Amino acid sequence: MIDKTTARDNKRPLRKGTFRQKLYLVLFGLLFGLLLCEIFLRVIGYSFPIFYASDYYRGFALRPGIKGHYQREGGSYVRINSDGQRDREHTKTKPPDTVRIAVLGDSFTEAMQVPMEQTFWSLLERKLEECHAFPGRHVEVMNFGVSGYGTAQELITLRQKVWDYSPDIVMLAFTTYNDVYDNSRALSKTQDVPYFTYRNGELVDDASFRDSSAYQWRDSKLSKLGRWFHDHLRLVQLVHYAQFVGKVRLTEWRDRRAAPAAPTQTGTDEKRPEPTAAEIGMENMTYLEPSDDNWSEAWHVTEGLIGQMRDEVSHRGARFMVVTLSNAIQVYPDPVARQNFMKHIGVSTVFYPNERLRALASREQIDFFDLAEPMQVYAEQNKVFLHGFGSDLGGNAHWNPAGHRLAADLISQHVCLNR
Repeated sequence: MIDKTTARDNKRPLRKGTFRQKLYLVLFGLLFGLLLCEIFLRVIGYSFPIFYASDYYRGFALRPGIKGHYQREGGSYVRINSDGQRDREHTKTKPPDTVRIAVLGDSFTEAMQVPMEQTFWSLLERKLEECHAFPGRHVEVMNFGVSGYGTAQELITLRQKVWDYSPDIVMLAFTTYNDVYDNSRALSKTQDVPYFTYRNGELVDDASFRDSSAYQWRDSKLSKLGRWFHDHLRLVQLVHYAQFVGKVRLTEWRDRRAAPAAPTQTGTDEKRPEPTAAEIGMENMTYLEPSDDNWSEAWHVTEGLIGQMRDEVSHRGARFMVVTLSNAIQVYPDPVARQNFMKHIGVSTVFYPNERLRALASREQIDFFDLAEPMQVYAEQNKVFLHGFGSDLGGNAHWNPAGHRLAADLISQHVCLNR
């Protein structure tokens, strides 16, 4: 007769071994499945790269050598060159018989929403050669735009990057939609980028952003390790993309719930109170004359930064010009929509920031060109949307290919007529 205790003891090692085998099989199957997914994503060319990293001087900057699909709006395959610009490679030494134009700006200039050959600065290069703006010389337009930059970071970019390439012309592409409040810590509420403030009547660089937790995390070894995994694993990029889409959907839902009610009608003799950012949105405050200290200071600093940039460019013997870009509502092809917008925020024009910058340029003798007004005329006459993509045509979005093409046409005409 077989002892039952002995039989159970004989079975235990077998059960333990079977469990380990099953665990190994599960792990192997999981790893094999992940490997197949990784291979599939690479075969179809999927990518969702991290284009930005910390920068000691500017808070953040484009990462040299990064390439991949931009999927946040519009869409294009983006390559960042070895010096951290969304552009082709350029030699530091300027070739002979060449006029170099350096373009400073934010996301409109960076222009990841469209292929590089469709950007206004790429088209501008060819158009200036066609109109013989600089007879006998080749034209080289260089893009130094970075998404999210304000005039402060653009001035620092001029100092840290642009002068290495010996430009003949420095063009500041100014986005009136957000550049003014981007220059104010109080309005932008972003702590991990540099600002300039007035101290004893002088503009002073405030680099306290380096002490912020957001900047220190972005610059940490752990964050850099995470970027390494993100760079090398398409599965990690896919998860990141899913998180991004979810965040966008949540933000859109919150915005719809928080959207202000339509303004009530008031009597013709009753003065409507000044709207607030909470009522009409921070970006729309740019269309109003400043009514509080924060906006007054933001404009004061912005104008000072432009003047400082002009002085430094002139000191180097180069030509400085300011080009104000368009906002979606300014060039909306339906004038009724613009009228409704102006009525909602309580203004008689959508060109207040453009006019204010024109006045600054006149006082400071700065070469100035406003794109918004001629673009509005073109959009209305041709019934074409210059901002937005797909279902978001005409929304608060960046230039589409039509917008970039028109901007290049208009800027080239201005430069050719004022060479």
